[in-house]
Amino acid sequence: MKTLILRVLALALFGACLASAQEVIPLYPGTPPGSTPETYPEKQYFSKAWNTEVVTNVTKPTLTIFKPTSETSNGTAIVVCPGGGFMALSINSEGIEVAKFLAAKGVTAFVLKYRLAQTGEDATQEFMTLYETDRQKFADKVGKVIPLAIADGQAAVTYVRQHASQWGVSPDRVGIIGFSAGGAVTAGVAFNYTPEGRPVFAAPIYAAATRFKDAPVPADAPPMFIAAATDDNLGLAPDSVLLYKKWLDAKKPAELHMYAKGGHGFGMRKQNFPTDYWIDRFAEWLDLQGFLKK
Repeated sequence: MKTLILRVLALALFGACLASAQEVIPLYPGTPPGSTPETYPEKQYFSKAWNTEVVTNVTKPTLTIFKPTSETSNGTAIVVCPGGGFMALSINSEGIEVAKFLAAKGVTAFVLKYRLAQTGEDATQEFMTLYETDRQKFADKVGKVIPLAIADGQAAVTYVRQHASQWGVSPDRVGIIGFSAGGAVTAGVAFNYTPEGRPVFAAPIYAAATRFKDAPVPADAPPMFIAAATDDNLGLAPDSVLLYKKWLDAKKPAELHMYAKGGHGFGMRKQNFPTDYWIDRFAEWLDLQGFLKK
């Protein structure tokens, strides 16, 4: 009897694991364009430096799908790009938790693992050391992978649009959101896309966007939602203002939330600051734009 109960429990646990498993799609067949075949493995671990789960050494980009229920699905999809200085991905706070929140609003969410610079045992500590002590060495380390990461963002939007019917979404209702380095990927997509890869909206959150200061805003640029904190400890608050002003000058729809306090990387963290509710403001903006309506 005891053995039978254990078997039933094991089967139930196995079923629960299957139910919670998410579909993961390779973004490219084989080696991604612009890359060479790599042998070092992708890694996921809890970072003590950042106090969150991270993914590092991504060489083969993927999309992990978070689907709404059939009753709540509204036909909108979003590509979610976690941040991490192009050396890691803050996969929970800036990826999975964002995707789950939006899926609960009826949006089909795709968490993108884009290509990263190769790192050692602890990418987050490596990032902090380089960024704080040798900014030039940091720039050299991530410089080559940034265009590849942006290309992955462009490919992700294009892929979701091309396969939209597979998930019951509209190809004309596919947007993108990203955080920090992922915000740079998002801004890169918003500035430079092909007709088949145009996002219907873009949301760079505390993005690193200085590289786009001289980039022209496309004639058919999508509406943009921007959020950041004035006390951003990486000094990126002006980058969000830069994006807002460029969209404003180009007479394109934009909404900016610049919080007094929240630091960098607030994502879905709860800090008892108004930044805890930025994603509610984002949902309101999506609703205002019509993207939460069926």
